[in-house]
Formats: sequence, C-alpha cells, structure tokens
Amino acid sequence: MTTIEELTDDGLRARVAGLLTAARARSAVLTDAVDDADLVAQHSALMSPLVWDLAHVGSQEELWLVRDVGGRRPLRPEIDGLYDAFQHSRSSRVELPLLGPAEARAYVAEVRDKAFDTLARTPLHGRRLVEHGFAFGMIVQHEQQHAETMLATHQLRVGDPVLSADPPPPGRALPASEVLVPGGPFTMGTSTEPWALDNERPAHRVDVPAFVIDAAPVTNGQYAEFVAAGGYTDPRWWSAAGWAHLTEAGLVAPRFWACDQVGGGWFRRRFGVVEPIPADQPVVHVCWHEAQAYARWAGKRLPTEAEWEKAARFDPGSGRSLRYPWGDDDPSPRHANLGQRHLSPAPVGAYPAGASPLGVQQLIGDVWEWTSSGWEPYPGFEVFPYPEYSQVFFGGDYRVLRGGSFGTDPAAIRATFRNWDLPVRRQIFAGFRCARDPRPAELHGLG
Repeated sequence: MTTIEELTDDGLRARVAGLLTAARARSAVLTDAVDDADLVAQHSALMSPLVWDLAHVGSQEELWLVRDVGGRRPLRPEIDGLYDAFQHSRSSRVELPLLGPAEARAYVAEVRDKAFDTLARTPLHGRRLVEHGFAFGMIVQHEQQHAETMLATHQLRVGDPVLSADPPPPGRALPASEVLVPGGPFTMGTSTEPWALDNERPAHRVDVPAFVIDAAPVTNGQYAEFVAAGGYTDPRWWSAAGWAHLTEAGLVAPRFWACDQVGGGWFRRRFGVVEPIPADQPVVHVCWHEAQAYARWAGKRLPTEAEWEKAARFDPGSGRSLRYPWGDDDPSPRHANLGQRHLSPAPVGAYPAGASPLGVQQLIGDVWEWTSSGWEPYPGFEVFPYPEYSQVFFGGDYRVLRGGSFGTDPAAIRATFRNWDLPVRRQIFAGFRCARDPRPAELHGLG
C-alpha cells in the first residue's frame, strides 16, 4: 500500500475519509449492539457510560477538525465541559447531564458531516497540524482508541452476548520458545512516521545489552501453572506493592477467570460467553503486578520498553528499525490479530508472517504487553499538539504497555506506539511476555 507521505492530496483525502468511515462504523457496532438503557448505564466505575464515549468522540472531532482546522463556529459549546476527560472522572460521568443516545448520534453525525467538508477544502500541507493530514489521523486514532475502550466496557457488561466474530486462526508450533536479541544500539521511536503521536518522538539511539525474550506472549496454560503452584498465595514472587494489592483486592487468578469447584478446571467469561480457558491463547486481563510475579516465579523478568521495541523493530541484516516487526507494510490479517476481527487473542503461532526478523512472534495485536518501564518522555520530547495527551501523565506509577491487542485497530498501532496504565489495571486487554539476561554460553555464539 502507498504510504501516507507518497500520496497526493486527493489520495490522502480518500485514505482519510475511508479511515474515518471505518472508525465510525466500528463505533456504531459497539453502540448499536445494546439498547438505550445499556448505553446510558455505567457497567463499571472504571469505565464511562458507552454514550459518553460516543459523544466524546464527536466532541474531540469538533474541537480539532471543525473548529481548529476548519475554522468553523462551535456547534454545541455548552457541552464542551461534559466531554472533557480531565474535568470529570469516569466514575462520575454517569451523573452528568449527558446527551441521550439519539441526541448523541445526531451530534456525532453532524460533526462528521462538517469534518468531511473540512477535509475536502483544507490544504494538507503548510501547517504542522495538517501536514500529511496529521489532525485527521489523530482523530482516526482517537476514535479507534475509544472503540477499544468501549469494547472493554462490553467485556465488563453483565448480560447475554451481543457481539460476535469469527474465531481466530489456529496456532502453530514455534521454532523456539525464546529468542536471543544481540546487544548494541538501535533506533528507538520515530521522527518520520507522519501520524505518530508526540510520546513516540523523536527517534533516538539506544544501546541495549543482549537479552533473551519469549518468542510469544505467556499463554493461559503457562499462567495456570503459576496459579496451580500457589503463585497467588506465596509473597516471594510479588513486590511489596503487588502483594498489598493482591491482599486488598482479593486476587486469586486473572480477571474473568473462575474455577469449576467440581472438576477443578478454569473457565472464563468473554463478552457474555462462559467457556473453558483455551490453554494456547495468550493470557489476558492481568495487571502489571501479576505479570511481574509470574516472571519472577518463572525465573525471568518483564522486558524493558527498549528491549521490547528492539525485539519488535531491529533488523540485524540492515541495522535498520522497521515500522512493524514484519517490515514497513501496514498490518494485514496475515500479520496480526487486530481490529476486533476476532473477540479474543489468537493461539500462539497463529501469525508466522508477523514475526520479527529475529523470529519473535505476535508482538503486534492479541494482547497489550506490560513492560517493566515507567511512563517517561523520550530525550528531546516536544508537546504536540496538546499536553493532555501525554505530558500530564509522565512520571508516577504508570507502566508502559506495547503492541496493541485484538481490540486495537490497525490505524491505531505501530511498533513505535506507546500505551500506559496504572499497575493495578486489569480491565484492559493486557498480557505480557518475559525476558531474561543471557547465559554466558548463549553469548558465546555472538562473539
């Protein structure tokens, strides 16, 4: 596929229009699947009502594409504060005088009509916000990020299943369970990806010592061994903060897992369906503390963010950092489990075409992967276009996640994309893979 930089203005407009339309179609699937009572309900204190997410998507689109880029007068200035994510916590949004379902749908449709008019008449160059269609790409990514958030709300929703999708492809045996990544510098981040967000920038060289990383994410079957070995009752594997959280929250297994008290097997609830745990799929809905505890139990550790990105992008043949593990082409169904095409992670080995040059698989899609790194800016970080996207979250307890999940759209992920959340969060589609320092004999072959 032609890259964004190679497109003519008309070609870029067509690409943007298609992506905006696809994002809105997905939002419609997630909001039309339930009745109005479900749309306005708060299914968890961790999440907004679905109707808030829908109108918030429209509000951001109006702010950036209609008002800023398009120079038009506000459509509904009186609702700006209702949909400002920094003014109201998720748990309090259900109490706000929000637009109702019909009104929210009408609002986002009107905004989209004016956004398309802006797209048709705005030069896509000459101003940083519109260069290569950045503002439009930002809004595409924003809506798709909220679609994944709404998908997580559906998982928290109690009731009969309302979403459906084909099962993921079958898995395959991996050539090896671990991959040795050679030491040395590589280029981390990007200064050239046209729609990259500010926290992905700028590109910079990072020298990463040699390390060994799992060839695939940790599976349900592997994680069940940790549970069976008493992993949730042995404080040796947990940090002090992790053990305190386990005790306070009463953790005994990943979220949505339940044990059959008669047969002893594990089941999970997935979008309203109760089913046996598929042993070969990556474990999902574990928090950072759980991931860290498993890694310690396994005699390993979580990879740093730089290690994860090097495993995903570094091509030892050329020394270049790729856009994706498989190369520079945009993701296809051959490469990764993305875009809500399936409603679960795919079994390990399902996407050999998506492997990195070093042979690490399923780095993109399936599950967000916790890393050991805190959420910090890169050297030379510059806020663009607003501080509330990245800068205000830097520091604190946040931990970095990488790679996207089965609920992440291809338009909203790349090998440089950075996500972050608190170490106690389990409602997100998060799993992990482990890393470790190489043994001397393993390094001998690199000499």
